[in-house]
Amino acid sequence: MTSNITTFNLGYDMPTMAASLSSLLLPLGSTCKSLSCNPQGIAADRLRCLVLQYRRSVVKAKASYTTECAAMVNTNSRRDFLGLALGISSLFVGSLEAKGAGLPPEDKPKLCDEACEKELENVPMVTTESGLQYKDIKVGQGPSPPVGFQVAANYVAMVPSGQVFDSSLEKGQIYIFRVGSGQVIKGLDEGLLSMKVGGKRRLYIPGPLAFPKGLTSAPGRPRVAPNSPVIFDVSLEYIPGLEVDEE
Repeated sequence: MTSNITTFNLGYDMPTMAASLSSLLLPLGSTCKSLSCNPQGIAADRLRCLVLQYRRSVVKAKASYTTECAAMVNTNSRRDFLGLALGISSLFVGSLEAKGAGLPPEDKPKLCDEACEKELENVPMVTTESGLQYKDIKVGQGPSPPVGFQVAANYVAMVPSGQVFDSSLEKGQIYIFRVGSGQVIKGLDEGLLSMKVGGKRRLYIPGPLAFPKGLTSAPGRPRVAPNSPVIFDVSLEYIPGLEVDEE
């Protein structure tokens, strides 16, 4: 006797076969037990077992893929964050280093521009007994300040290379102090006492008349070594309380 056994080509795409035979699918919690003696039942039970195994493998594969992807995304996110943080920090440090070097000086406000610098090359240098040297950028027409009087002045202080380490122009405020009273460095005191209101002067201050202890560097400010020479461009704006009414 020949049995009519239904056969299936197992080379078919399993998802397509599973979708078309949804009535044969077993619940995910079911297991394959003893097969029926009916030949057709045997084939059906085998198919159910194969479909169940396929579904389980797909679920496991998806779970594994999701876990791996999450781990990969998490790792990549951490790497990207660390890379971004390092990049920003390097840019920030690089910016501070550039500012700490006092660069670029041409971006800072000045009392003597490029045209002034060229004219200053032809101005004779004056040297005093103390070793102070200066060049008059502009000779003022007002009075000279008496010792102990307050003066209002603008200044731009530089190291010999031209890098600015202090400036009243950057602060946006005229500097007022008592001239000749030791409130500022010796070279600035001496240089201002012989100026006239309205005048501008470049002071070449030697180390002994500058900063005995030096100045530390700061963002946008170069270091000034102890007893090192400095340069001051200074303008004498007015002398508070000393007004000249004569024509």
